[in-house]
Amino acid sequence: MKPSLILAALLTGTTLVQTAERAKAEGPKTEQQPRPWSERPPVDPALVVEKASREPFTEANDIPLFPGLPPTAPVQRQPTPREVPPEGQVLEQRPAVNPTQPPAFPSQTRAVAVRTATPIEERVVASGLSHPWSLAFLPDGRMLVTEKSGTLRIVTPQGEVSAPVGNVPPVLFAGDCGLLAVLVDPDFATNRLIYLSFVGYRPKGHALMVVRGRLSDDDGAIEGITQLLTLPAHTGINHYAGGMVLGHDGTLYLGTSEWISDETRIAAQLPASPMGKILRINRDGSIPPDNPYVNVSGAEPRVWSIGHRDPEGLTLDPKTGGLWISDHGPQGGDEIDRVEPGHNYGWPLVAYGKRYDGGLLGGGRTQFPGTEQPAYYWDPAIAPAGITFYTGERVPEWQGNLFVSALGGRHLARLVLVDGKVTGEERLLLSHNQRVRDVKQAPDGTLWVLTDDADGRLIRLAPRG
Repeated sequence: MKPSLILAALLTGTTLVQTAERAKAEGPKTEQQPRPWSERPPVDPALVVEKASREPFTEANDIPLFPGLPPTAPVQRQPTPREVPPEGQVLEQRPAVNPTQPPAFPSQTRAVAVRTATPIEERVVASGLSHPWSLAFLPDGRMLVTEKSGTLRIVTPQGEVSAPVGNVPPVLFAGDCGLLAVLVDPDFATNRLIYLSFVGYRPKGHALMVVRGRLSDDDGAIEGITQLLTLPAHTGINHYAGGMVLGHDGTLYLGTSEWISDETRIAAQLPASPMGKILRINRDGSIPPDNPYVNVSGAEPRVWSIGHRDPEGLTLDPKTGGLWISDHGPQGGDEIDRVEPGHNYGWPLVAYGKRYDGGLLGGGRTQFPGTEQPAYYWDPAIAPAGITFYTGERVPEWQGNLFVSALGGRHLARLVLVDGKVTGEERLLLSHNQRVRDVKQAPDGTLWVLTDDADGRLIRLAPRG
């Protein structure tokens, strides 16, 4: 382990001990209101380096929930404008949260506005979904859709929504927790296997988990559920990530977060921890022998890359098969990363933007030796979630473009890429004014989008006519 990481871990441990001593001297808290963020309970240092496992989920428990993230100062929210500037002008016209931070290279942020020339129909195919999080296409064109509250449904291209699929594991639905991503096995036509990520119950709290099961012949239930991955248990409700994608080699990639707290975020820099990482496992839960940390003493062997904050969107480059992700930044600093095995993407040593209380992260650094720069970032933030590259024939001008779901921005971002650099940006679905959670391309070349709302929508994008 690098000396800088060892020092960071020692400093984290010292802070935890001091916080625990203060808490013991003060005695138990009795107030009913959420405590200020600065007075949150100490975190067990062992959690920072606890390994992942394959321990099964349990039924709901009565562990009290941590109150989450009450900021110490108002968060500076800047709603995305519903109007956009003319094509060719810089799209983002709002001031940056941290204007003192220049981009590391041209085109890394604030691309010019572009517009799709092809007339596009934005058709709401289904509504009434309860905070849908992810969708995946079955071979026959129907979609599996997860609802964050814990329900898996099947939706037809005509908008018919099934009853809940049975035997979905129990999930904690609070904050960033719930039923998250769904994937369909490449061999579904013969094995009917699907994969789910979710925040499930553990005896000492709750944890991000991945399971595999067989969709029954009548589509009514999941059979033979197998636990593939269980992350360390925690009692917070913020930052669990959960985005997944299947690589062309059949391995499964999973984004994990660092639980957002000052004490735990250093875990993103520690190869010994599975938190704040992209993890890579085989489809049966085993560990690929070519993972970069397999033979590193003390490291978590499932780690593919380190230094991430809250990566919810994962997709594959259609040309190279390489991994791209979206990662939630702090207040400002949301980013898109091209992920290489064993590389370090900086969090929390570097960050664009500011803390939620207005303070600086890492002294305001945006570059640090041994860390990678984002391919693109947004300041102000848009809260990026699901992402996908467009490879269809329906809209030729979209080919090779990266589509990014924007929760905070309440739009679908289209990024035009040339040689891996963003040369233009467009905001779609602005008229719906809903948090956009996921985007996937259908086999027929149409785009399908989920909005995160109590009355969530499934929206189809295709050329008119």
